[in-house]
Amino acid sequence: MLFQLPDADIARFIEEDVPYGDITTLLLNIDDKQGTITFTSRNRTTICCTEEAARVLEQCGATVDDMLKSGTTVEAGCTILTATGSAAALHAGWKVALNLLEYASGIATRTWNIVSRVKEVNPAISVVSTRKSFPGTKKVAIKAIMAGGAFPHRLGLSESVLVFRQHTAFLGGLDAFLQTVGKLKAATPEHKILVEADTAEEALKIAASDADVVQIDKLSVDDLSTLVKQLRHNAPHIIISAAGGINAENAADYAATGVDILVLSSVYFGKPSDIAASIVPV
Repeated sequence: MLFQLPDADIARFIEEDVPYGDITTLLLNIDDKQGTITFTSRNRTTICCTEEAARVLEQCGATVDDMLKSGTTVEAGCTILTATGSAAALHAGWKVALNLLEYASGIATRTWNIVSRVKEVNPAISVVSTRKSFPGTKKVAIKAIMAGGAFPHRLGLSESVLVFRQHTAFLGGLDAFLQTVGKLKAATPEHKILVEADTAEEALKIAASDADVVQIDKLSVDDLSTLVKQLRHNAPHIIISAAGGINAENAADYAATGVDILVLSSVYFGKPSDIAASIVPV
């Protein structure tokens, strides 16, 4: 099972939307009337954050009756989640739960579509997502890409070593830095050393060093395909990742170049999934 967001996040989501109660439900005097809420897919969808949506409803006072797990791919018309409770509980949790489901499932579905396409071309390839998610949404975004079959590239600056030209500029340039990679690996033996290349020439230099991974940024598919062949010949040990501008339209082409990893941000941006929510009295 995928990880779940902590209770503090669930409470924060509810508080954002219902800070002082639901005055509409209160004024209509329907608080205590019992009902059922049902969430249904309108399209083929890889769902995500059903667990969190269920906990939103539970914290609002409803009882969850049925729920599909995050990472499940469903067809149009499939029931994703149902709960029963008072009108006050159902209306309090309705939009918070729906927003979580639609936004997270949108990311998960885009991810699943890309992963499915590239695996057909290169079954061994890994798809990973960057840390370019919208601030404050990282936990939801990471759960969503994992539900879609990808993994995080970097969760943050504290747990991985990835050297950009913005770093090497302070060290005398790429060539000077590459002379020190061995010392860097000795200083942090539990971490792989990733170095980004902006050109094919830089990639070949990085591959000739002690680096573990060369990340090639914004190279065309044709140029990357040629470069991968050179890298495989010159440095068969090196892991090759491609980054920059990879999306649903071109991911399969990049996978066909023979790289080991596709690094992308595009899955974070796009339409939410279309999920229907209905509330009916019991």
